[in-house]
Amino acid sequence: QLQLVESGGGLVQPGGSLRLSCTVSGFTLDYNAIGWFRQAPGKEREGVSCISSSDGRTNYVDSVKGRFTISRDNAKNTVYLQMNSLRPEDTAIYYCAAGRALVFRRCMLNLPSRYEYWGQGTQVNVSS
Repeated sequence: QLQLVESGGGLVQPGGSLRLSCTVSGFTLDYNAIGWFRQAPGKEREGVSCISSSDGRTNYVDSVKGRFTISRDNAKNTVYLQMNSLRPEDTAIYYCAAGRALVFRRCMLNLPSRYEYWGQGTQVNVSS
């Protein structure tokens, strides 16, 4: 069983930055990828970014490429999502999730069912 705890959300102006953290505890062999997902009011959940636990290979949804960076600190069992140049459309609840979500060694964002463990979410609001 894994537990995931997100932190770092908040209110930021357009163009600003936030760094989200996801700390994982429990049996770490239960997953091979960690992903960040988001859900805005009235919209479907969307995969934002993910990272492979083995080789650190990453994946991003097109709308955040060049603005968001996912990274990991294995010593701290923590995955980060650095979000720069934030836009109002980035406003959502952000969730981190862990699971067996590698396909040909690449973590997948369009297979949320592969992510078995989910955090409680952290709210990100981008507004002036």
